Amino acid sequence: MAANKLEVFGPIALTNTLTTNIIAAAAAGASAVGYVATATYIILRHIRILNKTGGAGTFSLWKGATGANVAGTEFMGTAQNVPANSYVDWYGALRLEGVNGFLVGGASALTTLTIQAEGELGLV
Repeated sequence: MAANKLEVFGPIALTNTLTTNIIAAAAAGASAVGYVATATYIILRHIRILNKTGGAGTFSLWKGATGANVAGTEFMGTAQNVPANSYVDWYGALRLEGVNGFLVGGASALTTLTIQAEGELGLV
């Protein structure tokens, strides 16, 4: 059985740049004496996108390479509406790992929407 660590990611204010890396697992790094750094993976179980303003906002998310929002990798909405002073929830199991394990996206307006996620962090 895996000994994953429960983790909260965020809250993070979304920018109006749709190629922003929002959540990503760490890659294996340089080794210290007596320790070999191991790559990690993330399993997202819940995502909440909150609109903190009095006007509607939209968000777009992709699962893919760093800074990429390529057709066919859309996740949880493209220009998905979040009503004023409300939120949108997603529940599931999304694994982020390796070079195509980035959650990338943004919002229609700078810092209108905030994203927070819960999940597990594990070692590859």
